[in-house]
Amino acid sequence: MNLRAISSATWAGKIVRLPLSLIPRDAVLPILQGRLRGQHWIVGSALHRCWMGFYEFDKQQLIASVVQPETVFYDVGANVGFYSLLAALLVGARGRVFAFEPLPRNLAYLKRHLALNRVANVETVELAIGEQDGVASFAAESTGLMGHLSGAGAHAGTLSVPVATLDALLDGGKLVPPDYIKMDIEGAELSALRGARNCIQRHRPLIFLATHGRDVHTACCRLLESWEYECRELGSPAADGCGEVVARPS
Repeated sequence: MNLRAISSATWAGKIVRLPLSLIPRDAVLPILQGRLRGQHWIVGSALHRCWMGFYEFDKQQLIASVVQPETVFYDVGANVGFYSLLAALLVGARGRVFAFEPLPRNLAYLKRHLALNRVANVETVELAIGEQDGVASFAAESTGLMGHLSGAGAHAGTLSVPVATLDALLDGGKLVPPDYIKMDIEGAELSALRGARNCIQRHRPLIFLATHGRDVHTACCRLLESWEYECRELGSPAADGCGEVVARPS
């Protein structure tokens, strides 16, 4: 069943979702559909859509259709590892995945998912990706599942996390050049792209970019287009301007 078609605000939606609340959060279930079907997933790590298999289904299908074996995939904002698992399967044993995630809660689940599925071609990188190297405040949402780099003062987050640029990590030999970059970092994507200028311009990866807000969306597309990328929206942007962009080198 695709719960996306039934609003959780309706009685029908609430009734349909009721059995899901009875599943223990630490239960490990097989993913039910999609390319990750049969992979093990911890129920309480993220949304039920993940283990049910229809989380961001259009994006899943696109990534599965284009990522080739024996390639390198950067999962920037890996969260608890849904796309890291998918990429690990797609690139195969001779490919590599780098999963970037700064939140300790998410890192713990990410590592458990990799272990549960005996994944050996994913390297976790425990930091945030930004425009400058250093340490920054990080604001996590109430569930602890998502968060973003934050400013100073009243807007500062409660966590301090290490931050690095993709350019510095690549130049320092800590990474190998990417063929694909998936980036979903809750509004910090423009800064992360700026910090990956050399990486992107030299190696021309295909980019799957989630944007958060109209201004950020526009600025990211303009920046990528200035680097001779063609940006295409995946689906229609949300009312708040959030959207998904596929950026291909011209």
